[in-house]
Amino acid sequence: MTVDKAVRAFAGVMVLVSVALTYWLSPWFVLLTLFVGANMVQSSFTGFCPAEMFFRKMGLKD
Repeated sequence: MTVDKAVRAFAGVMVLVSVALTYWLSPWFVLLTLFVGANMVQSSFTGFCPAEMFFRKMGLKD
């Protein structure tokens, strides 16, 4: 798996988890969804993505 695919998969999982937590536990978990979305938008403009750096350190290929 490449870094790009891992970042997309991680973002998708985080959105699904946050939606489930919002539905079953507390409406405040929607803030996690907003954070993930905002991070995706800022990384598209700046090129800085903490998840990307993490997956590179884990040894995934570019």
